[in-house]
Amino acid sequence: MKKSLLAAAALLATVAVTETKAQGIRLGLKGGANLSNLSGDLVNKDGYDYKVGFHGGLMLNVGLVDDGFLSLQPEVLYSQKGYKYDSNQAFGAFRREGDVTYNYIDVPVLLKVKAGNLFFEAGPQYSYLLKVKDESTRSLGGTVIARTESEKDLKNVNRNEFGYVAGLGFQSDSGIMLGVRYNGALTDFAKNDTYNNGELTNARNQVFQVSLGYLLPSR
Repeated sequence: MKKSLLAAAALLATVAVTETKAQGIRLGLKGGANLSNLSGDLVNKDGYDYKVGFHGGLMLNVGLVDDGFLSLQPEVLYSQKGYKYDSNQAFGAFRREGDVTYNYIDVPVLLKVKAGNLFFEAGPQYSYLLKVKDESTRSLGGTVIARTESEKDLKNVNRNEFGYVAGLGFQSDSGIMLGVRYNGALTDFAKNDTYNNGELTNARNQVFQVSLGYLLPSR
């Protein structure tokens, strides 16, 4: 958590330096839905599927030119990621299915290009993993034999993640925004093959987002 706070402080410092050249600064709120899964060289890849989560937080849009064509937009977001899984063993007699949720603080810093009411955005993202929750069911021959709902140990995962963001959307003159994004991680989720029996050794987060936001008028 300390590193996420340091990242947020660095973000604010970047904004402070940029402010002297900015043509307008607007604070905003946003939130929406996530559709997430894992990418990479996964064991039993067919057993992983997309899950729905949510995201929400603050954004700060800093104009870089007079007409608003180009701006810098750092954000601090709470974001739910993860995946669903469904695997069969012993010729289908034993089945394991569940839902794994990763809770992150995301700090994207985006360069935003606005053409009329349309915008395009892209940039790097730092993420800090807060916790992992696993909700699973095990069944034998169609009969449930065990249910699990627990938080996973994080000692063998990379809690600091670096990635990228790209998206587009619509922004009204009043500041209401509707956007879609793709978030891709460059950092492997697991540190080594001891986590999750080696299935997630080369796994990385991928997230599609749809969000609704509002930018307050510039001062």
